Amino acid sequence: MKAQIVLFDGFDPLDVIAPFEVLVAGSDAVGGELAVELVAAEGPRPVISGSRGLVLQATSRLDPQTPGFVIVPGAAGPVEGDPDDGDVTIPVLLARFGETAAIPLIRRALAHPQVTVATVCGGSLALAMAGLLEGRYAVTHHLGMAVLEATGVHAVPARVVDDGDVVSGAGVTSGLDLALHLLERTYGPQIAAAVESLFAYERRGTVWSNRGRVPEAV
Repeated sequence: MKAQIVLFDGFDPLDVIAPFEVLVAGSDAVGGELAVELVAAEGPRPVISGSRGLVLQATSRLDPQTPGFVIVPGAAGPVEGDPDDGDVTIPVLLARFGETAAIPLIRRALAHPQVTVATVCGGSLALAMAGLLEGRYAVTHHLGMAVLEATGVHAVPARVVDDGDVVSGAGVTSGLDLALHLLERTYGPQIAAAVESLFAYERRGTVWSNRGRVPEAV
């Protein structure tokens, strides 16, 4: 089983590193059963983030047929600007990602019964704008919730939204909670709790899923 964290030009480093560290620790806790790798649609290459030119190395090509997780981060950069003037904002970076070779690969991953596609922050917005999440339940950074809803996604204001084979996290630090949820869902609460304890971190916020009774108005 493998966790593939997808790098693209302009990615947010914390969206990548937070789940990477949690999942690596989780892998250690289960005897190395989970491989964790940074990947890119184009294959091995240095990938420039949106944070002051920080570079991470993708070590292989995204494989949509490998069972496990495909994790898509958001982008880092200015929130506001005029694309007509050449301003490269977060929405511009996410839209550009939606035009890359990663999208057809992620579409194939979504069709694979043994793959869960997970997103952190603007990652869900990138997939939604590319037409991959219509009719699904998801969350993104609070500044992008209206746009997420406009793409046909059921936007849920929670820390983590579990919609089966699509799991999404809200703001940047939600990558910690998302990865811990994936560990708990896959390997059980003792594994997730052990990683929490190792990082001296307490999960926060609500993990929402479309199960159970619908509440009456209160």
